[in-house]
Amino acid sequence: MPLSLCPGVPAALRGWESGSVRSARCALPLPPGLRSGAGRRGLKIPGGGGSGSGSGAAGLRAWEAVRPGLGPLTDMLTFFLVSGGSLWLFAEIALSLLEKMQTQEILRILRLPELSDLGQFFRSLSATTLVSMGALAAILAYWLTHRPKALQPPCNLLMQSEEVEDSGGARRSVIGDCTQLLTHYYDDARTMYQVFRRGLSISGNGPCLGFRKPEQPYQWLSYQEVAKRAEFLGSGLLQHDCKVGTEQFIGVFAQNRPEWIIAELACYTYSMVVVPLYDTLGPGSIRYIINTADICTVIVDKPHKAILLLEHVERKETPGLKLVILMEPFDDALRERGKKCGVDIKSMQAIEDSGQENHRVPVPPRPDDLSIVCFTSGTTGNPKGAMLTHGNVVADFSGFLKVTEKVIFPRQDDVLISFLPLAHMFERVIQSVVYCHGGRVGFFQGDIRLLSDDMKALRPTIFPVVPRLLNRMYDKIFHQADTSLKRWLLEFAAKRKQAEVRSGIIRNNSIWDELFFNKIQASLGGHVRMIVTGAAPASPTVLGFLRAALGCQVYEGYGQTECTAGCTFTTPGDWTSGHVGAPLPCNHIKLVDAEELNYWTSKGEGEICVKGPNVFKGYLKDEDRTKEALDSDGWLHTGDIGKWLPEGTLKIIDRKKHIFKLAQGEYVAPEKIENIYIRSEPVAQIYVHGDSLKAFLVGIVVPDPEVMPCWAQKKGIEGNYQELCKSKELKKAILDDMVMLGKESGLHSFEQVKAIYIHCDMFSVQNGLLTPTLKAKRPELREYFKKQIEELYSISM
Repeated sequence: MPLSLCPGVPAALRGWESGSVRSARCALPLPPGLRSGAGRRGLKIPGGGGSGSGSGAAGLRAWEAVRPGLGPLTDMLTFFLVSGGSLWLFAEIALSLLEKMQTQEILRILRLPELSDLGQFFRSLSATTLVSMGALAAILAYWLTHRPKALQPPCNLLMQSEEVEDSGGARRSVIGDCTQLLTHYYDDARTMYQVFRRGLSISGNGPCLGFRKPEQPYQWLSYQEVAKRAEFLGSGLLQHDCKVGTEQFIGVFAQNRPEWIIAELACYTYSMVVVPLYDTLGPGSIRYIINTADICTVIVDKPHKAILLLEHVERKETPGLKLVILMEPFDDALRERGKKCGVDIKSMQAIEDSGQENHRVPVPPRPDDLSIVCFTSGTTGNPKGAMLTHGNVVADFSGFLKVTEKVIFPRQDDVLISFLPLAHMFERVIQSVVYCHGGRVGFFQGDIRLLSDDMKALRPTIFPVVPRLLNRMYDKIFHQADTSLKRWLLEFAAKRKQAEVRSGIIRNNSIWDELFFNKIQASLGGHVRMIVTGAAPASPTVLGFLRAALGCQVYEGYGQTECTAGCTFTTPGDWTSGHVGAPLPCNHIKLVDAEELNYWTSKGEGEICVKGPNVFKGYLKDEDRTKEALDSDGWLHTGDIGKWLPEGTLKIIDRKKHIFKLAQGEYVAPEKIENIYIRSEPVAQIYVHGDSLKAFLVGIVVPDPEVMPCWAQKKGIEGNYQELCKSKELKKAILDDMVMLGKESGLHSFEQVKAIYIHCDMFSVQNGLLTPTLKAKRPELREYFKKQIEELYSISM
């Protein structure tokens, strides 16, 4: 509607429409301070003189006359003008520009079209154009409602931990109640027995434990079936001279399967303690554990493990072992062999039947009661039995729940694939989370080569892994991209997805997933929503790629058995790599100086120490090593060297003691291996190197200048010392001799070096590779032979 027809609009404004910009400007309001002569001194009033007389005064009078008609508009205009003379100057410039333009044309452009005009416009369009516009509008509307949204982190990712007051530099999580450490998440789940009972209640007797035979679908035991069988098995154990309480230790020597969990729950139902045994411990370690823990009963899965235990008894090495219970069928010959050495061989079903006939009322444990003794392997000397209470385990997985509660909380419909050893706490803690929420756990068939087939059948939502498996997945994916074009396309798609991940978007339905990554996701069952990796450091490159390719949340944690698996965990939304996250809400972490390695807390570096309700109670019957690990204030000294990053996250940078993990999670003591290999006749010096991102060891060998030439000649290899050091034939002969010594000394396959480099110059104090006491300087050796080590890994891969 033209302004000239608008009732209540002053003529001064209607002048704009007629092109009389100057007359309209004359009627513009002035701030109150400019209405007096003093207020207007030095300021030229539009349309008037500096004294404020003439048309300027007339404009003011005109304004006063029309002001009541404008109503609320006047108050708004007055507000803006009172804000200062700068706005007036802006208006002055704008009006000057308007004088030079066709005002009528501007108003015509700015005028809102009427409905009749819009109707005429659309009628003038062709049907094809209208359909196109409608489709475009629909697409736009769909995108607005379905566009990917960034995951909202539970805290400020630039400050994921904070310093604890008066604690000597300790840091804590900023998630949750910062005044006290988290001990439990649910009031009705403070022991492992209560955790399972809670899952039973939530699930409504839903499926609990799954297993499958080759080429068959998964079969499921319900929560009620598992609980009943556990009570029957526990009652049966009591019928066979086992006692209620934490003084009774029960050994479990089996691969992952439902019976493992039933045996564990049977112990918890009557407050007994579980002691896992596993193959890589070796016969000597198994004998030591049985004797140290006073184990009289061991539950095994297969007959050959029962035979191994009987051999110890026959040699009078484990006189306390009296009962072996088998999960699988066995022949009468095994039973008779047991009788001869005083060991009763029973089937698990027979023990359950006995317990059903003589059922005992459950005697649940308390949070402070011992639940499990985990013996660690791979170190020098005898294995150490870490004593963990029910409260330790509950506190640890409660910390995980607290960190993830707002982002990816466990649900009743969650399914976990179990293939990592149940003898390690990492797997057990993740399973406890699933049971607590009434979820399902499906076990693999026992052959890691069939894991992908098992996952396709199970379709898990939670996938706990070790970095070695992630590395295999990464290598396999890029191996299948066998042309430069395929590789370029794969990398291009990964970069696009990684850009989304960096912005906080995690999804599996993008165009890149449809074109490239759906097959990868399908190989894991197609339903994985969370991957948790631990046990060893993960490669940032591999982790970054798989976060994009798998389209699910990938978390990394750090810890050890002594702190019940985890003490740090990735914060949801922080998808950067190269660190292990912030402290869990159940523990504090501090760094202490490591003088011998030149790491200082003043630089934010040092040995990692942990304190909280998830820290163990000590090593079973080993006070000396307990004092080494736990100081008088209750801090666990991990032996790992860490560094605080600006965001409050922790980065692992070294190992204080020369014991490390390989990519598959196995501990390796290189000095023990070196002491075996040094017995090789031609070897004068050796340095064994391992990397937590690699699955095997390599070595640097210095041959003995006096012995090696003669030894080589016996092997039919001729040449002087320098020539022999370059001989591939000699290198192979030395490696074969070392491996033979390793086998004779009982080294496991993962403890054997897979490749060596022959170095002709001795390590010495002068070249900085030995200490004054002639001990190897491992950090210096690692740096000195960095190039050769990288070549050994690249060739061996």
